Amino acid sequence: MTLLTVAIFVDTVDRALAEADRARRKGADLIEFRLDPFADRPQRLAELVRQCGLPCILTCRPPWEGGHGQRRDDAARIGLLEQGGSQAAYIDLELTTYQRWSTLRERIELLVDHPGQVRPTPTALILSSHNFEAQPADLIQRIEAMTASAACSVIKVAWQATSIRDNLDAFRILLDRRKPTIALCMGQAGLPSRVLAPKFGALVSYAALDDDGRTAGGQPTIDQMRHLYRWDQLDAETAVFGVIGHPVSHSMGPHIHNAGFDAIGFNAVYLPLAIETGYEPFADAVGAWLDMDELHFRGASVTLPHKQNLLRFVAERGGQIEPLAERIGAANTLAVRDGSLLASNTDGPAALGAVCHQLGIEPSQLHDQKVAVLGAGGVARAIVAGLAHHGARVVIYNRTFSKA
Repeated sequence: MTLLTVAIFVDTVDRALAEADRARRKGADLIEFRLDPFADRPQRLAELVRQCGLPCILTCRPPWEGGHGQRRDDAARIGLLEQGGSQAAYIDLELTTYQRWSTLRERIELLVDHPGQVRPTPTALILSSHNFEAQPADLIQRIEAMTASAACSVIKVAWQATSIRDNLDAFRILLDRRKPTIALCMGQAGLPSRVLAPKFGALVSYAALDDDGRTAGGQPTIDQMRHLYRWDQLDAETAVFGVIGHPVSHSMGPHIHNAGFDAIGFNAVYLPLAIETGYEPFADAVGAWLDMDELHFRGASVTLPHKQNLLRFVAERGGQIEPLAERIGAANTLAVRDGSLLASNTDGPAALGAVCHQLGIEPSQLHDQKVAVLGAGGVARAIVAGLAHHGARVVIYNRTFSKA
């Protein structure tokens, strides 16, 4: 079971307890208390853990690994963890800090459960590594160092995603894990790693309590995780769909399709998939997603600027292109059927269907009707092709004559 964890910055104990109670009522399994901005009395940290109402992680990050607020040296940060750590479910410490100071390492190891521990303790150690620019070149070496540490119960790695391909590396780390593992990508492109954490057996995925409470880039809220992305229904067999474009954060696709999956009881999730402009980024990312069997990537809606890229990609992969999409020169739907690809365009039929419904006519009755189309983008191409197919007389209004 992957624990849905709400991360909370702690300045005062009273405020943190109130937010933890809200998170519990929203369905959180675990609370991460971020102590880096802590400004209350240190003695109250034991009260924070005791009254939380849920198991918790205690974390106090330095600025160079994403810390906020108070600037403390390593010894002071470890001191805060000692104040509250004896009853916490987990303490999270950066691998670099753990490796750098033997005296601090010994203090941490006194708090956590490990083979050499002489007194029982409920607290486990998460060793973590973060990179806020890109996937670190020595990522595997960091994971190996955490794996080799007897005191480390949980491995955590997180890095800034530069492409949706980064998520696949996180998934492979989870599939190859030798200890309980958390592998996450930050930023908009890293959202799939957070949502699909249960599919690949991560110990934890993190969510914000609300839009103002994010502790890392790309972190969805707990309401989005549980209701928009149907967290409680996700498992290893969940099929993955999405909307591909740049940008895609504004798309209503996830709301519409995930609600549809829920209504029919279909084990699937639909995600925003941001891919940079250009054919090469598109082909590289989509090809990699299709090639990972364990992902069960089954298709996508495709919007600007990739509708023409989709046609080329499917053609190069030996897939099938619907005649209407071929005629339009753009596709907006990728389907994966028994391992083969199909590109189609639903823009034209949808628009014509809406117009004919409103006018109370059949598409064949568009013949010789004069119709104005505003714009000459990808959707306009599809609509004009559909209108022309039914014999309508089309007038195009556009700012750029050559494009029209």
